[in-house]
Amino acid sequence: MVQQGAAPLPDLEFMPRDNAAGIYVFPEEADYLAHRPLDERWHRIDSSVRLTDEEYILPDAVADRPDDSALIYLSLGSLGGADLELMQRLINALATSRHRFIVSKGPRADELTLAGNMVGAQSVPQTRVMPQVDLVITHGGNNTTTEALHFGKPMILLPLFWDQYDNAQRMDELGFGIRLPTYEFGTVDLNAAIERLLGDRELRASLAAQGRRIRIRDGLTKGADIIESVGLAHRNPR
Repeated sequence: MVQQGAAPLPDLEFMPRDNAAGIYVFPEEADYLAHRPLDERWHRIDSSVRLTDEEYILPDAVADRPDDSALIYLSLGSLGGADLELMQRLINALATSRHRFIVSKGPRADELTLAGNMVGAQSVPQTRVMPQVDLVITHGGNNTTTEALHFGKPMILLPLFWDQYDNAQRMDELGFGIRLPTYEFGTVDLNAAIERLLGDRELRASLAAQGRRIRIRDGLTKGADIIESVGLAHRNPR
């Protein structure tokens, strides 16, 4: 950073001061600002959804489904997907559901056996899949959580570590989703949570409206504008 013209940081400090902007990604509707105000150096962007994912055409196995069958996306991220026992237990628990599932299988994809009501791959273009589904089952990582809110989708959250616990608890306490114990959930509990969220029409309409507001606020462009403005304000003259 110094080589690019930035001032060095004070000794043993790791965050810039008044010559920088702090940017964090979290939707306004879920933020903690009422409990933890930030000063003017910090900027929230509601979401930062990448534009590089390829299109996703629904396979016939999940596109052609009964009227009472919803479409659900399941992903526990790269590290969660590597937990073969947990992933297979989830798949087995959902195998008898009337709903259809798109599964991001993770790095051990070849070792997982999907049920007949599922399609999946080692990795799927998440930002192209989410707009097409009705519900997201996630580990609660910041990317997936904010992207689910960006597209207005309710969530079932199974946190594994770090920010996932905070996000899962926050979504649960705000009513945007249901947090379940990751390694203790039962088949009945998981499927009951799915039916509860899918059956809550008021919640789904509220989240859809929230998603529209988030997309209008266009966090991706806002973040780029902030970065550019800081660079222009503090560049060294040549």
